[in-house]
Order: sequence, then C-alpha cells, then structure tokens
Amino acid sequence: MKWQQLWPSDGDDMKGVPLPRARAAPRRRLWISVAVAFIVITVLWAYLYPPQDYTYPVRDWFPSEPARELTDEETAARVVFRQILSTPPFPSRNPKIAFMFLTPGKLPFEKLWELFFKGHEGRYTIYVHASREKPEHVSPVFIDREIHSDKVGWGMISMVDAERRLLAKALEDIDNQQFVLLSDSCVPLHNFDYVYDFLMGSKHSFLDCFDDPGPHGVFRYSKNMLPEVRETEFRKGSQWFSIKRQHAMVVIADSLYYSKFRRFCKPGMEEGRNCYADEHYLPTLFHMMDPAGIANWSVTYVDWSEGKWHPRSFRAKDVTYELLKNMTSIDVSSHITSDEKRELLQRPCLWNGLKRPCYLFARKFYPEALNNLMNLFSNYTIF
Repeated sequence: MKWQQLWPSDGDDMKGVPLPRARAAPRRRLWISVAVAFIVITVLWAYLYPPQDYTYPVRDWFPSEPARELTDEETAARVVFRQILSTPPFPSRNPKIAFMFLTPGKLPFEKLWELFFKGHEGRYTIYVHASREKPEHVSPVFIDREIHSDKVGWGMISMVDAERRLLAKALEDIDNQQFVLLSDSCVPLHNFDYVYDFLMGSKHSFLDCFDDPGPHGVFRYSKNMLPEVRETEFRKGSQWFSIKRQHAMVVIADSLYYSKFRRFCKPGMEEGRNCYADEHYLPTLFHMMDPAGIANWSVTYVDWSEGKWHPRSFRAKDVTYELLKNMTSIDVSSHITSDEKRELLQRPCLWNGLKRPCYLFARKFYPEALNNLMNLFSNYTIF
C-alpha cells in the first residue's frame, strides 16, 4: 500500500506518517486486568494462608474484629478491679509481710522458720491454714496463728478457697503489704532482711504465669467459661505466690471469674479433661486484669526435672551447701510445655527491670532434712 493513497493529495506535509494500530489499546487493558487480578489473588492468598512462622503486614490492612460487648457482670467486676488497682494501699508506719502457711497438719520446719524470723518481730505476721488436723506447735511464733480452716482436696477448688480464706484473714491487718503463700514443705533460701527488702521494694507481684499449649495447659480449658474467659486467655502457673495488697484485694473481691473456675475447672470434666483450679485461676485472672502488674514467675523454687506429676522431694542426704547455693543463684525462670514440642520457655527474673536471682523460698523438703537445714542456715542464706 502506498502512503499517498491514505491521505488527500493536498496533504503533502503528512505523507509518510502511518495510522495508529487499532488493536494496541485492548491489549494494554488486558495486561492491566491480568496484573490487577494477580495482585488481588496474591494478597488474598497471603492473608488466608500465611506461613506459620511469619505474619505478613497485609493483615494490618484489614479491619480488626470488633470488640466484644461486656456483660453487666464483667463491667461491674472490671470497675471494681480498676478502682482497687488504682488506689494506693493505706499508708502504714510499720509495713509487714504476711506469711501464710497452707498445710494439712503440722509444720515440720517450724524451728527453721523461727530462726528465720528471729529478731524481726513486728515486721511479719503468720497465718496457718491446717486442713486436716490442728497442728501441735514446737515454736512459739506459730502458737495461736491458726485461722478458721476447712478440708482441702488436691486439685480441687477447695485449694483456692483456702488461699482466699488466708488472704481475707491477713487483709484484716492494714499493716500487711505483702502476702506470701507457703506450704508445709517450704524453707527459706535467704535471711529475713533480704526477703523483706526484695518483696517490699518490688513494683510487681510474683505470680507464675505462662501459656502452655499442651494437654496440661490449654487442653484443660472448657468453652463453658465463655464469654468471660476465652481460650486464648487461659494460663497456667504455680500456686505459690507473693502478691501485694492491691492484688490480694482483687482476689477477695472477685466472684465472677472465680465462679467460672469453680464450675468448669475440676477433675473429671468432659472429654477426659482434668483441670486444677489452683494452677489456672490466679494466672488467668491476672493475665486478663493486670498483666503488667505481675512478674510471671514465682519466688518459690520447685524442681520439676524428673518429669513426674509431683516435683522432686529433697531428703536429708540431698541437702548440701552446694544444693542450696545453686538454688539461690538461679536467675532464669523456666517452663517446659506439655505438647509434643516440649518447648523450653525461659525468661530472665527481672526485679524492677534488673536481673536478679529468682527464688526466696524452696520446696519440697522431707521433715528429715530439718537438722541439715538448721546447720547450714547461717551460711547459705547470705547469698
């Protein structure tokens, strides 16, 4: 085809310029549509099927789930908790530590504790919850320190009831500022001054709390706890705590969450689940209500290295200077998850942001270890 055939004869200045191709624009639109579709598919795939070990920022592009409206009971409970936590404790001219002993009967280490308390009268109070029989005391500091007690069953809500009973009695003394829960097999790892300064100077309560995705953790959760307690909020931890006065008040004031654990956390539940309230109630409650207020580790050392239902118990032959020194030097809190991964969870023990040894007390010791502990007390408690 000749160029002059496409243009009028009088348009000599336009000769040699070809016409635009009519098919170019549709092809360009097609490629744009393909590119847009590819991007959309990629974004949706990334959102719906992200790698397990990575979270794409694309999730942030989508609106978050709307906050659930709280029930009337939850609203009331949180108002009370917020008021308690924001109100400073009553100023005391003589702040004390409440040592609360949860025991079935006698306290085999009374003489050791008497040595620990000696010379510090007026800086501590003692409360004893004896669930089976009234103990016969061998130390004068424990005489007449029993509170009204009731029977306690291992793994039952009655264990939590006993803890709340001890806290309520100890809260009657306005000078009590710290509340330590101990068992009959507990012993001190430091001298009184060290323990007093450690607890009184801390900004946090020492409550063990961690997320266990295995059968001894989240598997114990029951959906009957909804809507107040969600599975993602369910936590586990040792029952042996040291908490400040505001947190002790929260435990006593709570009825809503306590009732959930009373009804739906117990041995012999549906699907073969065995839930133990003393391991889950307080960790879950404070994880939900005041996670920044707890240290997430206990100041009471327990050895779970044997992997049994109960921790290792120490006999007289086990109690050496080296054993106790090692306990006082541990500065990392450790847990092992109960799922197939058996993941080791470790965190440094931080005291007001500073790394410090974790433990003030230890358990479980056989009564036969008393003499060895008495002989070593003045040496190992200097650390």
